[in-house]
Amino acid sequence: MAVTTATGDRVLVEAARRSPVRLTVLAVLALAGTGLALALPAALGHTLDLLLRGRPAGGWVALCAATVTGQVLVGAAADVLGATTTAAVTAGLRRRAVRHVLAAGPPAVTDGAGDLVTRLVGNAADAAAAPAAAAALPATLAGPLGGVVALGLTDPWLAVAFLAGAPLLVLLVRSFARASSDSITRYQDAQGRIAARFVDALGGARTIDAARSWDREQARVLRPLAELSFQGRRMWRVQGRATAQAAVLVPLLQITVLAVGGLRLAQGAISVGDLLAASRYALLAAGIGMVVGQLAGLVRGRAAARRLAAVLAAPAPAHGDRELPADGPGTLELRGVSVVRDGVTVLDRVDLTVPGGTCVAVVGRSGAGKSVLAALAGRLRDPDAGTVLLDGRPLPSLSRAALRDAVSYAFERPVLLGDTVGDAIGFGPRPAPPEATAAAAGAAGADTFVRLLPGGYGTLRAAAPLSGGETQRLGLARAFARPGRLLVLDDATSSLDTVTELHVARALLTGHATRTRLLTTHRATTAARADLVVWLDAGRVRAAAPHAALWADPAYRALFAPAAERPDAPEEVRGRG
Repeated sequence: MAVTTATGDRVLVEAARRSPVRLTVLAVLALAGTGLALALPAALGHTLDLLLRGRPAGGWVALCAATVTGQVLVGAAADVLGATTTAAVTAGLRRRAVRHVLAAGPPAVTDGAGDLVTRLVGNAADAAAAPAAAAALPATLAGPLGGVVALGLTDPWLAVAFLAGAPLLVLLVRSFARASSDSITRYQDAQGRIAARFVDALGGARTIDAARSWDREQARVLRPLAELSFQGRRMWRVQGRATAQAAVLVPLLQITVLAVGGLRLAQGAISVGDLLAASRYALLAAGIGMVVGQLAGLVRGRAAARRLAAVLAAPAPAHGDRELPADGPGTLELRGVSVVRDGVTVLDRVDLTVPGGTCVAVVGRSGAGKSVLAALAGRLRDPDAGTVLLDGRPLPSLSRAALRDAVSYAFERPVLLGDTVGDAIGFGPRPAPPEATAAAAGAAGADTFVRLLPGGYGTLRAAAPLSGGETQRLGLARAFARPGRLLVLDDATSSLDTVTELHVARALLTGHATRTRLLTTHRATTAARADLVVWLDAGRVRAAAPHAALWADPAYRALFAPAAERPDAPEEVRGRG
């Protein structure tokens, strides 16, 4: 979906609908404050006329005091309500965006994790301020309009004098809104690019240090800084120019109104009190500063909402409401499945049945589609064509809970979540009990090193120094700890030593014999222990047979040979071998 300003506006409208009462009250308070501001000059003018004529004015003085008090109270209430409303809208936008990102997965992270964080944190806060600014905008506009009307009611010539210069005010506001919108959009984009590059650099900090490329990487991360600086200065220049122009134009308009008012006073058409009121109304009518401030908030919020809308536009898979058969063995089927990525066909009309309760190893060269097939098995992504079924049910027809309860994953580079090591193993909607956590860790070869940690399973995850292999074992333990009928291991034993791999293989063959196990692997020993091997080649199933039967094929054996010994290896690789 194309992300336009209108798309961002829809995000703001949807966010505003979640706080209708707050925004309505805020608009009423703002209008009440404007009404009191418009009433005060008339009351002051009338009070002054009474005092000059020597008449009693105690009631009017009290009315003026009450009006000023009302302005203070209404303004304070509006400030508090505006701040709490913005906070509530910010929380709502962030919750919605985070839920969508987690549901959509990688398609939502198009410009890097750092840029995504910028959108969910800074841009969400800027966008959340827009509904409150929009609620207060009618009152902000009512101030100048009401000031012009009040001038006309005081004396028509006063309104004519002011309106002579009003077109210049309109042009000033229009120019400010247009220029600031462009600069704010470019500024936020530059912020996102810097954040994305910085997060990438943090992830590769050890590589950067080993290559001694700090200066080059610093230059790469900060390259958008020039654009950020330029657009930031441009924003200040736009706002400064608007402020300077208003600082010249507004006093001129006030002087013009006062000059005409002085003439009308000399002619006896208005009183001294009317002239006092007119000076105040002229100030309200020329309230360009308030309008510019509100417009700046709206412009910034709309630009931020557009960036947030780009995240929300990422497609998220829809789930059905069906459940799996209670006695299903975990049979996995792929029927005519094709996947195209970046214009390249990764899987091409794959037909495959993984019998329930079996252990199937998926092998093939890098790029053959192994990880994509593993992702399809548990619907971490959907095929571009064809159907994936579990126990006869198409995966899209299953409810989210049914699907996630049925399928467990372990990855080559697992990301551990939770406060403690035990939490990381038992992580899920229903955390595994301590005994299941320990058993799963034992099956994954992790229990020994976990018990050596200072707090055992209660050790804070951030305080537990883990190697790549130990992290992988904890990822395996997390998958083992969750019940279900399908276990998918996407190259999840690649960092294990030979002894630990044998231990895990035994656990897979004995402790999980009732579950269907789908393993992608580069290791011949892992393939040899599986019931069936599926050999992927160029996105197609080249063969599906036991490892022993396939081993007679030299091309199959070459899959597990060192890179230098493969017949299709580049000349420079064979030369090094």
